Amino acid sequence: MTKKLHIALLFGGNSSEHDVSKRSAHNIYDALDKDKYDVSLFMFTKDGILLNNEASQKIFDGEPEDEVVEEAYRKMDLSSPLAPIMALNEQKEIDFFFPVIHGNLGEDGTIQGLFKLLNKPYVGSNISASAMAFDKDLTKKIITQAGIRNTPYVLVTPENRADYSWGRIEEKLGNLTFVKPAKQGSSVGIHRVTNADEYETALDDAFKYDYKVLVEQGIDRPQEVEISILGNEHPIASKLGAVRVPKDDLFYDYENKFVDASGVVFELPVKLPQYLVDEITDMALKAYKALGMKGMARIDFLVDSNNVPYLGEPNTLPGFTNISLYPQMWEVSGISYSDLIDRLIQLGLEEFERNSKIKYDFRKLGTERVGQKKYNND
Repeated sequence: MTKKLHIALLFGGNSSEHDVSKRSAHNIYDALDKDKYDVSLFMFTKDGILLNNEASQKIFDGEPEDEVVEEAYRKMDLSSPLAPIMALNEQKEIDFFFPVIHGNLGEDGTIQGLFKLLNKPYVGSNISASAMAFDKDLTKKIITQAGIRNTPYVLVTPENRADYSWGRIEEKLGNLTFVKPAKQGSSVGIHRVTNADEYETALDDAFKYDYKVLVEQGIDRPQEVEISILGNEHPIASKLGAVRVPKDDLFYDYENKFVDASGVVFELPVKLPQYLVDEITDMALKAYKALGMKGMARIDFLVDSNNVPYLGEPNTLPGFTNISLYPQMWEVSGISYSDLIDRLIQLGLEEFERNSKIKYDFRKLGTERVGQKKYNND
C-alpha cells in the first residue's frame, strides 16, 4: 500500500484576510482526498503565532477562536524566539505544506522562506515571486518592463506625500483615481477618489496598511475580468470569468467580495469577443512568467468601455471560499475541485524536485592571503 502524503494545511494569519483564509481552508480540507493524504491543521493566530493541530482543529470545528487561542497561549512559552513556529515541532514527518494564508505572512514570501529553511515542498510561488507579486508597485514595474498594459500611477510615501497634492495628481492622472496600499489584498484600504477631500482621507486610511501607497489612474465602471493560471514552467490558463457588482456599488470592494455577495453576478465563463479573450489570456501568461510565479495565480483585469484590457494585479494564493473565482474558473474549464487540489500538490512536488538539482559550490578558502593596503592622505 502506498504511503499517504502527510500534508500540513496552514491557514489564518495576522492580516486583514484572516477569516477569509479560514473559509478557504475548510473548502480545501474537504476537497483533499483522505485516501491519498493525511492532513494536519495549523492556524496562525492574529498575532502571528502558529497553533498546533489540536487547537487548530478546535477552531476549525467552530469553537470560539479567542477562547481557544487564550487557552493555547497559556501552554506556550511565548518568550521563546521560536514561539511563532514551535507548534510544527509537535507534528512529526510533515511531507508537504499547503499554505492557505491570504495577505501578508502568506503571500509576501515570509512563509515560503520558512518552507525553504525546512527544506520541504509546498504549494505556490517561491520567496521572490511571492514578494514581487504581493507588492503592487514592484508588480507594475515588472509587467511594464515586460510590455504588459496596466494603468498609470504614482507612488506616494510619507516622505513624498507633500509633493503629491490633489492638484498634481489630477494633472498627471485625471480626476478619477484609486488609492490603494502597495501590499494589501482583497480591496482593504482601497478608495475611489474624485476630489481633494476624498484624496486626503484615502491616503490617511491607506497609510494605516502600508507605507507605500499607489494612486492609480481610474477607469470609470470597468468590466472586472479574472483568469486562473495553473502550472510551473509551462502554465495553462482557464476560461475567463467576470464579476458584475450592483449598479449602486462603484467597484468590487471587500463587502461584496466576502461579506455579502448576494447582489454580485459571477459570469462563468464570460462572453467576450474572441480577440479580447485571447489578448487577456496572453497578457496573463506573460505576467505569470515575468513575475516568476509557480503553482497557481488568479490574475485580475479591468476592461474599459472600448474593450481595452488593463492588468490589475496577480494573487499568488487566491481564495478558495464559496465565492472565490479561482476554483470556479477551473470548474468551467474542465478541472474539478479535487483534481485541482491534486494538481497543485503535484506541481509543488515537481518544483521542489527541480530546485533540488541546483548545485551550490562550497569551496574551502584555505590560508587567508591579504594584499597590500595603501592609504592615501586626504
